[in-house]
Amino acid sequence: MRADRLVSLVLLLRQRGRLTADTLARELEVSTRTVLRDIEALSAAGVPVYAERGRHGGFALSPGFRTELTGLNHDEALALLTAGSGRGEQVFGLGSALASAMRKVVDALPESHRASASDAAQRFLVDPETDLLSRRTVTEEVPRTTMVEVRRAVLAGHKLRIHYAATGQAPQWRTVDPIGLVTVRDRAYLLATRAGADRTYRLSRVLAAEELPEAAQRPNQVDLDRIWRDRSARFLSVGDHITVLLRVNPARREELLDTALAVRAEEPAPDGWLRLEVTFQDFRHAEWALWQLGTDAEALTPQSLRTRLRDRASEVAARYGASP
Repeated sequence: MRADRLVSLVLLLRQRGRLTADTLARELEVSTRTVLRDIEALSAAGVPVYAERGRHGGFALSPGFRTELTGLNHDEALALLTAGSGRGEQVFGLGSALASAMRKVVDALPESHRASASDAAQRFLVDPETDLLSRRTVTEEVPRTTMVEVRRAVLAGHKLRIHYAATGQAPQWRTVDPIGLVTVRDRAYLLATRAGADRTYRLSRVLAAEELPEAAQRPNQVDLDRIWRDRSARFLSVGDHITVLLRVNPARREELLDTALAVRAEEPAPDGWLRLEVTFQDFRHAEWALWQLGTDAEALTPQSLRTRLRDRASEVAARYGASP
């Protein structure tokens, strides 16, 4: 909405000083022409914004101008700023809204707290794009128009029509009753029902979406955490999944968990390693995952997996035992 954009424009100028029209347009995700129209509207409304000409020119507010917003103390603002540094907003398409909200949070602080909270928030980093092993976390992309329709239907309680590409199937249109949105390791899911049956849809596979005017058939109250746990348990109980008891070097634990479907049990072993009960997609998935860890992991059961890994290691040793 234009009113929100005008507020954001004022807050940008208050917090960052003089800015060019191009910079403002980039921050607000609009055209330069729109920024110029907004500047005129602010001036007409009595906001003391003025233009500075020249190479280093731009727009600025008269010194001392501010809007009075109160209610947040230093730690409350720091908590919001830190939470806002995560990447969940990218998954649900709320990046622009978060940026606008963070500007308002900073502006809501008393003058004495504003700089210290912003500086303190820079000392915290939540969910960076890579870990210490330089493995990049890939956020699955969902088109903005699709995400907006899905989000609207979830919040409004309306039925949703989606064009969904399930694995190994041609895309099909489906009408569902949306329950909620969940993000796990930068993958977003739509929890819904279809004809009364539970359904979980990966948002990156939704090719198009349309919010319908009809009310969704769903309960008024929802416990997404419980629903997600229940659906995860059902998912792990069907198909060709295999559970493996294994030992792993603690230094390779995270690498193992990045490939596994679930961890059913975990405890330290007397030798300093970890003993885990882990579920994989199938036998081949388990073999591949443990092979990547080399001698830093050992499958204890099932015996068939131990045998296959031993045979594979023997084949590799034989290959490299002879001179080329």
